Amino acid sequence: MRFPDRRGILASLTAAVLLAGCAAPSKADQPADAISPLEDLQVVTQAGATHRFRVEIADDEAERQHGLMNRPEMARDRGMLFEFQDERTRSFWMKNTYIPLDIIYIARDGKIVSIARMTTPFSEAPIPSDGPATGVLELNGGLTEELGIQPGDTVKHPFFTGR
Repeated sequence: MRFPDRRGILASLTAAVLLAGCAAPSKADQPADAISPLEDLQVVTQAGATHRFRVEIADDEAERQHGLMNRPEMARDRGMLFEFQDERTRSFWMKNTYIPLDIIYIARDGKIVSIARMTTPFSEAPIPSDGPATGVLELNGGLTEELGIQPGDTVKHPFFTGR
């Protein structure tokens, strides 16, 4: 009977370890400084178009206060959904936010109340909604105009339909 030499065993073990590492789940889909796992969200326009995004959820005070601050970029299909328990007029600002954003204010039923387009990075000026909102969606600046997203369109996410 012949036994494999030490080099063969070492090579086999090394290959097994490397392959196991390749099979591990990747975090490439998750932003490095994400505050929560990404969730699916859709915006359905009144014209019938559906736009899909992967969003982080900001559903507590600390997450809502930090938001997208200090991020130099955001993928085109990403965003952040701020969830509030009450429905009222909201106001956001762009303090410490590097990228221009479209800020979408959303009513409890998922209807878009108003959109602040191409907000100014680092501005501390208040950006109010045009009516009561329970959710606020932040997307890359200019995207809502490019995709034809308007007030009255519908945001589909479990937060607006009940989890």
